[in-house]
Amino acid sequence: MWRRALLLFLLLPLISGSLRAEDQLIRIGVLSHRGNQVTYDTWSPTAIYLSRVVPGHDFEIIPLDFAEVDPAVKFGQVDFILANPGIYVNLEVRYRISRIATLNNLAGTNANNVFGGVIFTRSDRSDINTLDDLKGKSLMAVDVTSLGGFQMSWREMRTSGLDPYRDSSSFSFGGIHDEVVRAVRDGRVEVGMIRTDILERMAAANQIDIDDFKIINPKVNPGFLLNRSTRLYPEWPFSKVLHTSNELAQRVAVALLNMPNTHPAARVGNYAGWTIPLDYQSVHDLLRELQLPPYEYSGRFTLADAIKKYWYWLLVALVFLVFMLLMTTWVSRLNRELKKAKLHLERQYELILNSVADGIIGVDLDGKTTFANRAMSQITGWSATDLIGRNQHEILHHTRADGTPHPADQCPVYATCNDQIPRFVEDDVFWKKDGSNFPVEYSSTPIRNEQFKTVGSVVVFRDISDRKRISEEARQHQDDLAHVARLSTMGEMASGIAHEINQPLTAIATNAHACIRMLESHSGETERVIDVMERIGSQAARAGEIIRHLRQFVKKEQPELSRIDINEVINEVITLLRTEIRKFEVKIALDLDDRIGKVMALHVQIDQVILNLARNAIEAMADIEEGTRLLSIATSNQPDDYVRVTITDTGPGLDPAVADQLFNPFVTTKPNGMGLGLSISQGIIEAHKGRIFTEPGEGRGARFVFLLPTFP
Repeated sequence: MWRRALLLFLLLPLISGSLRAEDQLIRIGVLSHRGNQVTYDTWSPTAIYLSRVVPGHDFEIIPLDFAEVDPAVKFGQVDFILANPGIYVNLEVRYRISRIATLNNLAGTNANNVFGGVIFTRSDRSDINTLDDLKGKSLMAVDVTSLGGFQMSWREMRTSGLDPYRDSSSFSFGGIHDEVVRAVRDGRVEVGMIRTDILERMAAANQIDIDDFKIINPKVNPGFLLNRSTRLYPEWPFSKVLHTSNELAQRVAVALLNMPNTHPAARVGNYAGWTIPLDYQSVHDLLRELQLPPYEYSGRFTLADAIKKYWYWLLVALVFLVFMLLMTTWVSRLNRELKKAKLHLERQYELILNSVADGIIGVDLDGKTTFANRAMSQITGWSATDLIGRNQHEILHHTRADGTPHPADQCPVYATCNDQIPRFVEDDVFWKKDGSNFPVEYSSTPIRNEQFKTVGSVVVFRDISDRKRISEEARQHQDDLAHVARLSTMGEMASGIAHEINQPLTAIATNAHACIRMLESHSGETERVIDVMERIGSQAARAGEIIRHLRQFVKKEQPELSRIDINEVINEVITLLRTEIRKFEVKIALDLDDRIGKVMALHVQIDQVILNLARNAIEAMADIEEGTRLLSIATSNQPDDYVRVTITDTGPGLDPAVADQLFNPFVTTKPNGMGLGLSISQGIIEAHKGRIFTEPGEGRGARFVFLLPTFP
């Protein structure tokens, strides 16, 4: 027990941080066959694991005793259920639960996805050795619905001609496996029935000495090393209840099947992960043989028994009915089959429509709604009664997102009805009954009758509010990250930029003092004073230009695109880099094509991309021989309406080991680099519908290229 508590303590800090108060609570009912505390300690880490790998959901363990399982599923108190296979079979029949995974139980170092029952007594009972010796003895099982703790053993006893109810001196139920073991150990009953691995687990926890017990009717299987007295049956299934969505069930199933065998949650639960759902036919056979639910009525008097006993009277009645119905059967049969087929198709049609999470409506050639599914009503608030027979465009599609009217002749749904061409619209708005609108993507597909004539269209739409919100949050995050990177870059370049600004300021101060001295001397050298003042103005303009570029680069630009000239951006970047260029004695070669087209972009972000690539090139050439450091920047038009910007250096080139991962976050070739510059640059270029890549250079060095679409 202390090992489980320690593992749970170590597991919680790793994964509890991912759970948020607003996550949807998902309840997992677990059969508490060894007591509620043991059940909670055993399975809580599994719930925490699911909460981590299935985002947006917080999973909770609900321990259930044998009597609580059925009502918990019946009244929707749990979303998933983990119980023994016998209980699962009954819940499957009654409440249509579905298994999604089967447990791999762990016994020592061996994993098993099957288990059995154990019939046992104290080792000092020399009078109890076989199943026949159970007659007249006191028996205790776990529960009447316990598969391993009673029903498996009952089947073996029944095969040997024994009935635990009839042939025992007393028969009782302990409620949990541990209680049955303690009752046998303490001599309160003579024989107990539990599932496999209980004795081994209690012995490993120092709760019992396993040598104090002996197994009755022992069975041996080379692939199954646990003590057992019965046949083997598939392990406990993990199942979804009817109201749980298939999407969530699929995500949970994938999470369980992907759980490593040695995951801390599996170690606390003493199991080795999960496997695909097994076949539980052997459990059906057991319940059918014992005439237990859901097969409790299989032994009653059936129609076959009646036919066998009263066949002659039935034969006379059958001949009479055939004679009376012969003339009308062939007509009524066809009529019934047609009605039945029609009803079946209508029900299937309605079931399919209502099972789809997307909204679906049918539209005739006049634009009137002919049918609508349940999801459509849930999304828009319009009931099927509100829509059917009314014009769908006037209800759902009458106004654009900016508030301007949406003419019916421009409606894609009408166009599909007219030209029979399917359409898909990625971004539009529909209007709800409460007067609000929401973004949608939808398709409009023609509907044809038996003669392949178009009679309307079917519209399938999906609310994309969450998708657009997430996209906007991701874009804002990218902008914030880029802004932080720009500030970091300016921090690294601060000393160089300060020096660059200090030079014109020093020149201004020197020339100003010179003017003062000339004016105080009354020398009348007006032309020299004017010349010095012009120098002051020139240096002030130079400092102002640097400050203007700096302010523009570090500001948090609003998300409005503008037409920019890439050549002008490159010249601005060269101005900011002038100090680093002189420091590293780098020669600059600009080959800027004046005929390139302008691009629609965020000015400061393109500034950032060029600055990142140019600084990387300058730093890469720091260790090569002076006089060979050359940074080349070229622009040109591409034939497919793109502007190409090429930045080439003469440094050592790209390391082949990281060349394919340069644009991944946190990948860097710099000793102190964070590896975010190229990743941010790639995000900026791709957000502008361009692309960035590397090309082999001529000789040594590296070459980076990015393309941006031109704006006509």
